[in-house]
Amino acid sequence: MFPADPVAILLSIVVILFLAYVYSSQKTDKYKNFPPGPRPLPIIGNVHQIDMNKPHKTFIELSKTYGTVFGVHIGPERTVVLCGLETVKDALINHAEEFSDRPRMPVMEKNIGNNGLVFSSGENWKVMRRFALSSLRDYGMGKRSIEDKITEEAECLMQIFRSYGGKPFDNRTILTTAAANIIVAILLSRRFEYDDPTLKKCIAIVNENSRLMGSPIVRLYNAYPSLIGLLPGAHKTIPKNIVQMQSFLKQTFTKQRQELDVNDQRNLIDSYLAKQQEGKPESTQYFHDDNLIVLVSNLFGAGMETTATTLRWGLLLMMKYPDIQKKVQHEIERVLGKARPQLEHRKEMPYTDAVIHEIQRYGDITPTNVPHATSQDVTFRGYFIPKGTVVFPLLSYSLRDKAYFEKPYEFYPEHFLDAKGNFKKNDSFIPFSIGKRSCVGEILAKMELFLFFTTLLQNFTFQAPPGVVLDLTPITGIYQLPITP
Repeated sequence: MFPADPVAILLSIVVILFLAYVYSSQKTDKYKNFPPGPRPLPIIGNVHQIDMNKPHKTFIELSKTYGTVFGVHIGPERTVVLCGLETVKDALINHAEEFSDRPRMPVMEKNIGNNGLVFSSGENWKVMRRFALSSLRDYGMGKRSIEDKITEEAECLMQIFRSYGGKPFDNRTILTTAAANIIVAILLSRRFEYDDPTLKKCIAIVNENSRLMGSPIVRLYNAYPSLIGLLPGAHKTIPKNIVQMQSFLKQTFTKQRQELDVNDQRNLIDSYLAKQQEGKPESTQYFHDDNLIVLVSNLFGAGMETTATTLRWGLLLMMKYPDIQKKVQHEIERVLGKARPQLEHRKEMPYTDAVIHEIQRYGDITPTNVPHATSQDVTFRGYFIPKGTVVFPLLSYSLRDKAYFEKPYEFYPEHFLDAKGNFKKNDSFIPFSIGKRSCVGEILAKMELFLFFTTLLQNFTFQAPPGVVLDLTPITGIYQLPITP
């Protein structure tokens, strides 16, 4: 114990109060004219007011009081929420550069740094995005070659479904494997069998991390890493899972590097490895192995999880609304008969197309969007938002905006049909986000959803197991997952 010197104690208090005053003044000055929002408490901010399982629901409620641009404190950090199509478009398109960064994610940053595509910022993100877009197109996205692969995979998927003989089964891993095989074809030029242990392990890792990333303790860890880091929980499981996935990917591209022929590039990983050998400054600055591991992990995870989750929502909704399922099947019978679905059929199948769009809208699988961050100070719609501020362009608000959707909280395919039954677009339908950070695999996902969904409905009628009451309440995570009956 140190002796209690009253003068030293008094001096310490004065210094602390002075420093607190200076810090508070700097913070106040920095956040002058910041978007309005609920009054925060010291240290915890507005955490006590936010549903940490479903923050988008709290944000939608707060928008009724504070408008389409407002601020909340998640722990000590000020965060901005953007609601409504016009506001989100203004930020992500008209101010695309200013809102193009990603925030710090303490739960992952030790393992991924500023690498890859999804969570990187600045020039690294720009280089990786250009490479990913060009490679996805080179290896089939939007082309007949990948359409044929999706059609072939749909046939494999049907065989698996038939193997259950009409008995109840959990479709999550099966649908995820089907979607995984399409992105793996682009990444690795191969496919996996549905019982392959390596693929099943990778899927399990991605599924678990997707679920844990949206958990309250992980959200709190990202706000208070030093404090929450002392506790056990999901924030310690996620990094371990990332290491396992990265170990598998290292083995994969190490093997491909040994087989690489730069004059005969077979897939995205080959193209990346060839970039490393070009000898240009960016070859070492950006096309290094750490970037490759995270990039492939990003494309693999996002490429399979979002498509599989949307398909699972589709099958659940068809069970819940058998009359809509019958209408889809009647259109399939009229247009296709027994013929294989092809993308060119979509324009002749407006009801099926409308149902798929409504599945995406109603499923609302990424309600808060992947968070953005401001890359520089910006004045937006009259408010000052400092560089580095976390921003949530709320997709859920746009997908449930009553100004654009007649029955925003009901499953209603007529949202995408005109009075004559023709398919109609809806500007507020932005499940893939918009602007520079929109999903790079959007075209591929749309191809998969149409071909997989149509093939399944052509060959099967889906219904709940006897005695099961279907529940449309989503399971929370980084995605909103359906409850599999």
